[in-house]
Amino acid sequence: MSRAMPQFTYKARRRSGEVVQGMLDVADRAAALQQIERLGLFPVMVDAARGAASASPGPSSNNGAGRAGDKEKKTAASLLPESFRSTFRRTRRPKMQELATFTQQLANLLNSGMPLTVALNSMTHLESKGIPSDVSKGLKQEVMEGRGLSDAMSKQPNVFSDLYVNMVRAGEQSGALTDVLRRLATHYERFAEVQSKFKSAMIYPMIVGVVGVAIIIFFMTFMLPKFMEIFNGLNIELPWSTQLLMGSSRMFTRYWWLLLFTTVAVWVVLARFKSSAAGRYRIDQWMLNAPVFGKVIRLNLFGQFARTLSTLLTNGVPVLTALKITEQIIPNVVVKSAIALTREEVTDGKTIAQPLAKSKLFPQLMLDLLKIGEETGDVPGALRNVADTYENELNIQLRIMTTLIEPAMIIVMALGVGFLLFSVLSAMFKITSSINR
Repeated sequence: MSRAMPQFTYKARRRSGEVVQGMLDVADRAAALQQIERLGLFPVMVDAARGAASASPGPSSNNGAGRAGDKEKKTAASLLPESFRSTFRRTRRPKMQELATFTQQLANLLNSGMPLTVALNSMTHLESKGIPSDVSKGLKQEVMEGRGLSDAMSKQPNVFSDLYVNMVRAGEQSGALTDVLRRLATHYERFAEVQSKFKSAMIYPMIVGVVGVAIIIFFMTFMLPKFMEIFNGLNIELPWSTQLLMGSSRMFTRYWWLLLFTTVAVWVVLARFKSSAAGRYRIDQWMLNAPVFGKVIRLNLFGQFARTLSTLLTNGVPVLTALKITEQIIPNVVVKSAIALTREEVTDGKTIAQPLAKSKLFPQLMLDLLKIGEETGDVPGALRNVADTYENELNIQLRIMTTLIEPAMIIVMALGVGFLLFSVLSAMFKITSSINR
């Protein structure tokens, strides 16, 4: 008796976004997906037709060993995605530039006409720093089983954020996945660029600070004790600066454990304070109002808010969902709270600009541009203008901050080292003048 070919129902989209449905007589789900992609369609859902699961496989269908073997195969297949998911949970979160490179590579493959499963298979062989090949393998496995790409990505939260998943889902629903992936790549490249500029601005001051502190500690713990042996052997009253320096040196060498304990205790207290809701709010509020750094932090946060919300709205994500995702990725609790209140009021049918203004946190320029965008029906465009404005201003402020910090750090280090030299030399001069007398 010949075995009947299984039937699979499917729902897919054309490149134009039109939804089509149909039924295929193929060997398995993987073959159904390949057939759909050969038709030039993007698969959204593939399921076994009703009654297909109960179809008789042949005369040996009542064989217990056969049923056990089928059960074993199904169990192994169902365990495979879970094993992948456990691997993904151990995967570190990729950097923005790494995610941008991965996204751009996938967009290029899809744009060349490759079906999604073939493109994901190719991604497993491409070099993508920071994102292991297991990620692409897991995505391919999930898609081959009939799940959407966004659903597959949602099972890897350590790699793909809610922002990423929702934009991919919007691309699937609109039939413009390649365009959405390209926008995502551009989005992450912009953020990676801003992040890189911020880090570059802080590298030089940090190097100067670390080197200066290391020189002072070395002098206090190794060099000064040798001078102290000389000074202690002479019955001469030393200058106050030298006495202060010698007392500090004794603290470093004799009570270093107390200094270490005090440092650790202060760090623990600050960490616990920061981990509390009230403490985190106070610290984030202080950072927004801090001199020099505060303006840079505000510009970065406002630009990040505008850029993220604009990207989500441009790709068809509903405004409430877009606000929720934007709220999740903003690191500052004060700004998070303002966005959360805005989202609650937008639910009541209000515009975005009006509840944002109530927080008295966002600048007037952003609110005015948002109002214009709401009046003209182009909120994403207005947010893009806001993001461009604040990112350009952020670049200027970073240059100003670097210009101010570098000489300030050099002056502070020069004063510290100068005090050390003055304390030692003044004592030497006093000893020399006493001997001459």
